Amino acid sequence: MSIILRLDRVMADRKMSLNELSEKVGVTNVNLSKIKTGKISAIRFSTLEAICKALNCQPGDILEYQPDEESQ
Repeated sequence: MSIILRLDRVMADRKMSLNELSEKVGVTNVNLSKIKTGKISAIRFSTLEAICKALNCQPGDILEYQPDEESQ
């Protein structure tokens, strides 16, 4: 299974920079960049909640599930 992170798309839709989101969420640019590029294996619900609040979106706007090819 694969979880795809779409934070970059939502940020672009909202015209919000990484620096601006970092300030609103209280997470470092480095950590937000890792989330944005999908280089993480977990995210805290409190962080996800803060991102959704700052971007006025739902968790499903940021996270997408794609099943593995072999499981289809």
